[in-house]
Amino acid sequence: MKSALKSGLLALAAVALPAVASAHPAIGEAAGFSHGFAHPMSGLDHILAMVMVGVFAFQLAGRATWLVPTTFVLVMALGGVFGIAGIIVPFVETGIALSVVVLGAIVALHVKAPLATALGIIGLFAIFHGYAHGAEMPENAAGAGYAAGFMIATALLHAAGLALGYLIGRAGERQGLFVTRTAGGLAAVAGVGILAGLI
Repeated sequence: MKSALKSGLLALAAVALPAVASAHPAIGEAAGFSHGFAHPMSGLDHILAMVMVGVFAFQLAGRATWLVPTTFVLVMALGGVFGIAGIIVPFVETGIALSVVVLGAIVALHVKAPLATALGIIGLFAIFHGYAHGAEMPENAAGAGYAAGFMIATALLHAAGLALGYLIGRAGERQGLFVTRTAGGLAAVAGVGILAGLI
């Protein structure tokens, strides 16, 4: 139990550390792949939502383990295209904050949604996250490199969520469920704080 919890905390620290380091990338590196990679890591809302997607995928198990994160990354890329092209998507910041609340609550409540429903929820939120990445692309950034950067960073955050789910699962059914519900609940509360502008 202690070993699994320790491993889980180390995984969370590994996810959070790049966010702190990349929150203010150097001016000379604010373009292309490096800037695209840094963008998802520079906001608590993006980090929490991406990790919760990974944990949600782990909870659903089976095909969802790879379909949920893959769908998110692909639909997010479409949202990125909308942002780069200047196509208006309303309520982007609200949608991003709500994604943290909803995904955190789904993980906390251990919701076993049908795969089609899960993909629909994931796809909707992916549009908002992708749009934010695309709309905030610097003018001097290479589009393909920037897109590859934020897609790879997102996939890594999903992988961290899957790993976290696995480590929590190793704690045992009873303890693991408590830790998962706590993590999801904390993410949901943080999402409410982001939505209210308190975080």
